Amino acid sequence: MTTDRTPVGRITISPRAIATIASRAALGTYGVVGMSSRSLADGIAQLLVRDPHRGIEVHTDGGEIRIDAYVIVEYGTRISAVAASVANSIRYQVEHMLATPVAAVNVHVQDLRVSNVD
Repeated sequence: MTTDRTPVGRITISPRAIATIASRAALGTYGVVGMSSRSLADGIAQLLVRDPHRGIEVHTDGGEIRIDAYVIVEYGTRISAVAASVANSIRYQVEHMLATPVAAVNVHVQDLRVSNVD
């Protein structure tokens, strides 16, 4: 949880809110076709409950924000370029919306998916 002090009080931002920003940023990146879960049990649980934070883990330690993104990439794209783009997009969006620096964004490519070509 990140907390900012202002002259009129305190602003607290939950990790779930940060995960929502990161998830939208990742899904909006070219080459990303979906978000994945870290494990099979997590995947089954998230299929049963449509979780908008799927594939994102946020860690806040002493005011530092670290984000892990688990993505599914389009087959045929350059994986390293897509992963770098995802990391940059997440970092930019989170820092822009929260005005707080992000210490690290780790992108884990969990799978490749071929698009349906008609």
